Amino acid sequence: MAASSRAQVLDLYRAMLRESKHFGAYNYRTYAVRRIRDAFRENKNVKDPAEIQALVNKAKRDLGIIRRQVHIGQMYSTDKLIIENQEKPRT
Repeated sequence: MAASSRAQVLDLYRAMLRESKHFGAYNYRTYAVRRIRDAFRENKNVKDPAEIQALVNKAKRDLGIIRRQVHIGQMYSTDKLIIENQEKPRT
């Protein structure tokens, strides 16, 4: 893989992880992070430049979807789950 495409893929990976961490709902957030990591690991050994470009284009589309879903999720936010509660229990 050429250095420029490697840098592009890493930037895209970081942007997708960063953006997915803005999901308000815990379940969406953890699913998105896990799915992004799994997809990039699955395709880390791809050598064909045409296939790499197709995967980069798909990841760019997915990044746009993540951004839209984050905004929609912020408009219709819900209460936090118990697992997300940051307060310390009273003893």
